[in-house]
Amino acid sequence: MIYNSFARVYSELMDDSLYAKWANYVRNQTDSSAKTLLDVACGTGDLTILLANDFDVTGTDLSEEMLNIADEKAKRAKVNIPFEQSNMMDLYTFDNYDVITCFDDSICYLGDEDELYIAAKQAYDHLNDGGKYLFDAHSLYQMDEVFPGYMFNHKAEDSAFMWSSYEGEYPHSIEHELTFFNWDDKIGGYKANTEIHHERTYPIETFLEILKDVGFKNTHVSAEFGESEVKDDSNRWFFASEK
Repeated sequence: MIYNSFARVYSELMDDSLYAKWANYVRNQTDSSAKTLLDVACGTGDLTILLANDFDVTGTDLSEEMLNIADEKAKRAKVNIPFEQSNMMDLYTFDNYDVITCFDDSICYLGDEDELYIAAKQAYDHLNDGGKYLFDAHSLYQMDEVFPGYMFNHKAEDSAFMWSSYEGEYPHSIEHELTFFNWDDKIGGYKANTEIHHERTYPIETFLEILKDVGFKNTHVSAEFGESEVKDDSNRWFFASEK
């Protein structure tokens, strides 16, 4: 899914404190020997910029608009980060890295277990020996209990945004209906644009089996940005695997 209208809204509404938590998780899962990092599905670059303090980072995302915003932010922060457009299942043109990250539940945008395998294999193939693959995913609790019926509305001076979530077609899946209202002087009113975002997660055992099949080892699963064990009501799972 390419975020289009959502890119600016995403950048404005995202809780900035979460990026510091993701960055700390990466630091806690790596050691001083890790020098290079690829941030997959980097979005608007906030985490990538934070990680630039500790690693030689590269950011990649499917959305060109997201990457344009990321580049603007990096320039304002006065850090030099290459941002390249790519799909997480197609990293063939990239080098190898000591760390590959994929956060903010981006892995849940993959359509099925085959795509999950391809993305994990791409990460494996582009890690140096001993490198770390770090990602998170929505939990079953988040997908099955929290998201269905979820609604969020946001209004700015010349725009508005409505978010509604519904149970998806597959087990542990969800559909997010995002509607944007932007003021148009030509018509003297708001223009509406709707996007449908599909997300899907799996039992932890499914993730672990795929990671093992790809070749990863020593996978550790946690919750709360690595600060607690997984519980029945954990919203997000964190995976740390080694090549």
